[in-house]
Amino acid sequence: MYFLAIETSCDETAAAVFTEEPAILANVIASQTDLHARFGGVVPEVAARAHLQRLLPVIDEALRQAGIGLRDIGAVAVHNTPGLVGALLVGVSAAKMLALALEVPLIDVNHIEAHVYAARLAAGRDIFPCVGLVVSGGHTSLFHCPNPLQFDLLGATLDDAAGEAFDKVASILGLGFPGGPAIEREAATGNPQAFHFPRAFLKDERLDFSFSGLKTAVLYTVRGQDATRPVSPPPPGPWRADLAASFQQAVIDVLVEKSRQALRRTGLHRLAVGGGVAANRPFRQALERMAQEEQAELFIPPMKLCTDNAAMAAMAVEKWRLRHEAPLDLDAVATYRPRRQPIAQS
Repeated sequence: MYFLAIETSCDETAAAVFTEEPAILANVIASQTDLHARFGGVVPEVAARAHLQRLLPVIDEALRQAGIGLRDIGAVAVHNTPGLVGALLVGVSAAKMLALALEVPLIDVNHIEAHVYAARLAAGRDIFPCVGLVVSGGHTSLFHCPNPLQFDLLGATLDDAAGEAFDKVASILGLGFPGGPAIEREAATGNPQAFHFPRAFLKDERLDFSFSGLKTAVLYTVRGQDATRPVSPPPPGPWRADLAASFQQAVIDVLVEKSRQALRRTGLHRLAVGGGVAANRPFRQALERMAQEEQAELFIPPMKLCTDNAAMAAMAVEKWRLRHEAPLDLDAVATYRPRRQPIAQS
């Protein structure tokens, strides 16, 4: 049984082939980073046009790497929510066309929930129930995950996502796009204790996040308090490196502490982390230390499964086993509104 998966939620055009184990046979990603770098962020219209140009070649390459033909596909999976609606529509339209032409099931997959499932893929075994943490450019959310298909929201960002804050601070510091890798490189030689930036909700019982104030604190440090003064990125040197390191440490401190609180609140001893920010090495190291302290198992995918990809849509296998198929009028849905379920203190 071969599955073909499609991902076009943002600025990565991706396709994957996997089996029902699930075992990944191919995972092809065509990045659009170079297209968006000069704009300092992802331009939705540019992303959608690039998906149109690249999707069929990416699917063809995934099939070639898997050593199978299109007629060997037994089901088509697609990330249909959340994301940029124009970008999502490209993938959803292609998936529906393929499912109809091949007369095989169409399976919808939530892109954010699939980031947690990527940790299960990397583990090669069942990791549920667990606490799931998704840290990406558009979302920062904590989930209670009793099983692979149930995601109860414990907390989420109230403003900027962590990845978005990385991009904006990188722009303030003149480090370019994407911000996450740029900040990590710059912070490598900096002092993470040089600036005492805010850490919103760090000791609060609530499991929500807020990174807007942190981003603004960096802006004021660079520009000063005069809002009419233009922002001039600091020159390369120790001061800029200290700014990057102190900002990065503030984000890490909050993400790690909220994960610790979620483990204690739910009484669970497994933490699965996904999303582009999970590729940050200091963040991974901090999570490993916390997991050891809490005597919890930590599951983080390798770098290629942290950023947007189609292999994590192997979550579709869980739906396929339960015969949960999507209709051919499946739509692309830009927003994500998971149910929030309070968890009593364990």
